[in-house]
Amino acid sequence: MRVVVSAGGTGGHIYPALAIINKIKEKEPDSEFLYIGTTDRMEATIVPEMGYNYVGVEIKGLNRHNPFKNISVLKAFLKAIKTAKKEIKKFNPDIVLGVGGYVTLPVLYAAHSLKIKTFIHEQNSIPGLSNKLLNKKVDAIGVSLPSSLNHFDKKKTTYTGNPRSEEVISVAKVDKKKYGLSKNKKLVLFVMGSLGSKTVNDMMKEILPKFSKKDYEVLFVTGKNYFEEYENIKNLPDNVKLVPYLNDMLGIMKDTDLIISRAGASTISEITALGLPSILIPSPYVTHNHQEENAKVLENNGASIIIREKELNAEVLLAKIDLILNDTAKYNEMVKNNKKLGITDSATRIYKIIKKLVDDK
Repeated sequence: MRVVVSAGGTGGHIYPALAIINKIKEKEPDSEFLYIGTTDRMEATIVPEMGYNYVGVEIKGLNRHNPFKNISVLKAFLKAIKTAKKEIKKFNPDIVLGVGGYVTLPVLYAAHSLKIKTFIHEQNSIPGLSNKLLNKKVDAIGVSLPSSLNHFDKKKTTYTGNPRSEEVISVAKVDKKKYGLSKNKKLVLFVMGSLGSKTVNDMMKEILPKFSKKDYEVLFVTGKNYFEEYENIKNLPDNVKLVPYLNDMLGIMKDTDLIISRAGASTISEITALGLPSILIPSPYVTHNHQEENAKVLENNGASIIIREKELNAEVLLAKIDLILNDTAKYNEMVKNNKKLGITDSATRIYKIIKKLVDDK
């Protein structure tokens, strides 16, 4: 199978795209791939380093604050369609996949105009602008959350789950001793994404010392940008460990009792696949407040508790952690409810849709 993949901007788009690529490679090892992303976002570094053919197109997202600046955005968009069309013709794919980010819009438009089969995947509960605009153009659509089905053409949309969830199951558990943690104590993992959150990190400097009297341990991932700020914190309890980043995050999650995190799409898919209870602090800085909508899906199903960023303080956080960890019946119910929402064969489901499209062309 010859496949063009487009996804960009954040890990929430890039890593699900790579999970789909890995599944296609597993099923059809002779497959060839071309990845089309931006010239200046994280995929432009990550994907070529993994050895994939990569083409970068110059494209910017809409400026929602100054509409006049969108004239240059439109010009870049039209140029990006031209570039994408040229690269797609040259590669001659069986199918073109869009897995999120504004770069997918010109790429999928180009594929549609060339009458090549197309598939898009939406990770969030509320679709981004690109996928909304592609709804009528593409041949098939997959969504991570059942609530997203309402936003797309139902005849060609499938609830697939997020392809990252399937990778979680196959990852080996990491020994907690690697991070100086005890095997015999419960672990609370606190992570606000690979870069961290300034707002939450500022609060955590005051909150961390208050864990001293707790009988569980805390592994706090500060984010690479903020780790040095914690070097001068006084009275950091012995049961709190700090790291800037975890390369083996999924392996640690497999031996975690409770995760406190943002509510990005990939995180949601990972914790539901693992049946991991969570306290979610949705980022209020994202388009359409989609992280809160993601989190509500879990909270409404008894799988998580939400703390909004503006409500976060030591008293609230510690009370919610105790509520979950000290009530065995509630904890087990959250595990069960997460597993009900979790899909552990998402990438396989997506592969089957792609395979059918290619075989039917």
